[in-house]
Amino acid sequence: MKFFFYRQGWHLLSLVVLISIAWLIAEPALGEGSFLGVEDTLWFLLSISGAVIHQIIVWMIWRLQLGWSWMTRLFGKADLTVWGIIFLPLLFLRPIFIAALAFSNRSTLPLSRELAIFLGVILLIPALYTLWSVFRYFGVVRAMGADHFREKYRKMPLVREGAFRFSGNAMYTFAFLLLWAIGLFQGSLAAIAAAGFQHVYIWVHHYCTENPHMDILFGDKTVEETGGAGKT
Repeated sequence: MKFFFYRQGWHLLSLVVLISIAWLIAEPALGEGSFLGVEDTLWFLLSISGAVIHQIIVWMIWRLQLGWSWMTRLFGKADLTVWGIIFLPLLFLRPIFIAALAFSNRSTLPLSRELAIFLGVILLIPALYTLWSVFRYFGVVRAMGADHFREKYRKMPLVREGAFRFSGNAMYTFAFLLLWAIGLFQGSLAAIAAAGFQHVYIWVHHYCTENPHMDILFGDKTVEETGGAGKT
C-alpha cells in the first residue's frame, strides 16, 4: 500500500497551505453577494471543494488502477466508460462553480472593469486554443488518463501540435487560464482566488500523483520501486 500513498503527504500539506491562502485572499470580498439564491461564500467553498474532490478521486482511481487494475476487475471492458462518467462531470463542474462564484461576487476586484475585461480576453485566448488543441490533437479520453487503462494509449507518441507546441503539459499550463478569465470578466476577487487555487493545485496533482505514474508508465521505474505491491 506504500505506492497508494506515495507523495500524498506532500499533497495534504500543499492542500492545507493553498486553501488557507485562497481563503485569506477571498474572505474580505465574501459575504454580501449571491447568485441563484446561494451566497458567494458557499459558491467559493463549492469551487474549492469541487476541485479537491475531483483531484482526490483521480488520485485514488489512478493509483488503484495502475497498481492493482481495480477498475478493470470491477467493470471489465467498461472500466474506461465508467471512469468517464465519474471524471467528466467533476471536470465540467470546475468552471461552472467558478462562474457562479464570479456572478455572486462580481465587482469586488480592485481593478477597473475595462482593465479586468482586457486581461480576461488576453487569458481567454490561450485557454480556448488549448481546449481546441485537446479536442483536436490529444483527445478527451486520453486526457482522462486512458493510459492507466489501455496499453495502446501508452504507445501513442507525444502530442506536439497546437498548444502542445509551446508546452508539453498545455492543459495545466494554459487551459486553467479559463478560470482566471471568468473571474476577471466579472471583476470577482473571490473567483480569482479560487481560480488561482485550482491552477496551483493542479500542479500539486502533477507532482504528487501524475509524475510518479508517468515514471512507471513510460519510464524505467516500476510500481515496486515506488513502494507498491501490485502490478501495472
